[in-house]
Amino acid sequence: MEAYVPCRISGGEGWELAWRPPDARLRPGVLSYRGYHMRLGRPRSRLELPTGTVTLLFSFEGRLLLTELSRGGGAATAGPSSAATGYSSLVSAVRPWATIGRHDGHLSGIEVVLEPWAAFNLLGVAMHEWAEQVVDPCLLTGERMTAANDALAAMRCWEERFAFLDETLIRWGAGGPACSARVVWAWRELCRTSGDVPIRRLAERTGWSWRQFEHRFREQIGATAKTSARIMRLRRALKMLEAGRDMPRTAMACGFSDQSHLTREIRAMTGLTGSQLTAARGKSGEGPPAADRVSGQVSSVLV
Repeated sequence: MEAYVPCRISGGEGWELAWRPPDARLRPGVLSYRGYHMRLGRPRSRLELPTGTVTLLFSFEGRLLLTELSRGGGAATAGPSSAATGYSSLVSAVRPWATIGRHDGHLSGIEVVLEPWAAFNLLGVAMHEWAEQVVDPCLLTGERMTAANDALAAMRCWEERFAFLDETLIRWGAGGPACSARVVWAWRELCRTSGDVPIRRLAERTGWSWRQFEHRFREQIGATAKTSARIMRLRRALKMLEAGRDMPRTAMACGFSDQSHLTREIRAMTGLTGSQLTAARGKSGEGPPAADRVSGQVSSVLV
């Protein structure tokens, strides 16, 4: 039996963050839990980059304003006049472009990060039915999401909340649709190779026809295999650039035709150039750090 892992808590004046790994029975599909409580007294904005994951947000206090960047690229410094949608709780699908999240400094809740195939199982809804969208999770799960959110908000400590999440998600998974082992295998191959695998060959190795593969993959992942591979290549490139690798060598290593191709992809999918992204990642400010939403990835930037 796995040893019990307590949650970790860090904080400062007006803020607190808490982390704990999900129960072993939920992994590897459920990647992480992160609790947050902020009373900063000033607005805060973060750019959330494409990661190939699904985010489920339980909210206890405050609303998050999300601004979608244009699908063909766009400035990541979109101003207050840009169209924004307010959310309390939300669930965000796999998407190949970035989003700016803003709040007024008062925000409290828990963020659960999921592999997309695990989201298919836990939410019980075909992923292609809400592909590339951010939605109120109550529209997908109905009363059970409301009940879970209310219960979490009423609890007094992070340990209690994380334990409740374990029990709840295990129960949801037991009653949800089974993930295809072939889809999970194909997804993991895309992750393992950072998208550097011919999609037709991937489909052939599942034993399905091309049409069956496309249908099943979109149903349980919410994006095509081609779009997923594009996200994997980007996330590998951003990690290499953050580690100090130069653009030409990064482009070659990650399967881009040349440096210009990589530059265009970074701009299109993040709203920033490579140098702007590097500078923004080095930005510090008051309040909690811009902890990456997904461990090991370049996924969050203060803006």
